[in-house]
Amino acid sequence: MVLAKRHLVKTISYRLLGTTVTVLSAYALGMELKIASLIGVGELLIKPTLYYLHERFWYKYIKFGIKIETNEKADI
Repeated sequence: MVLAKRHLVKTISYRLLGTTVTVLSAYALGMELKIASLIGVGELLIKPTLYYLHERFWYKYIKFGIKIETNEKADI
């Protein structure tokens, strides 16, 4: 359960950073701040859900890069 909470907090912090970059990029490319902000809000509603589900899927099903330890003792 602790890892699920960590994934959730990580999702929120990452999304806030990503949304800020999107809004500032759209504004810098000449969009009105109101339109750039609307794009950011739309992204803020959709992408966290996708990221969280992606993160949980990888945690549960994809073991790439994870070292699995066994509790077996070697016979000496």
